[in-house]
Amino acid sequence: MPSYVKTTTGAMIDLSVCVRCGADNRATTMSKFNTDIICMECKEKERKHPKYAEADAAELAAVRAGNYNFEGIGKPADL
Repeated sequence: MPSYVKTTTGAMIDLSVCVRCGADNRATTMSKFNTDIICMECKEKERKHPKYAEADAAELAAVRAGNYNFEGIGKPADL
């Protein structure tokens, strides 16, 4: 069953399907690279990516600076 939410840009997204792999989502999280809502399997792939530490540090710095809507550093093409 679809579970829609509105993003900060006004777009509607279905949380029941991973935007990266299309798998049914039982648990979701937001990407560190962008604002994609992804499944836990895709999150694990992200964690193994060489640029993950850079993305994580950039998000933390943005939040500490008061930016709670950080859009990420961009998803690498190989992810």
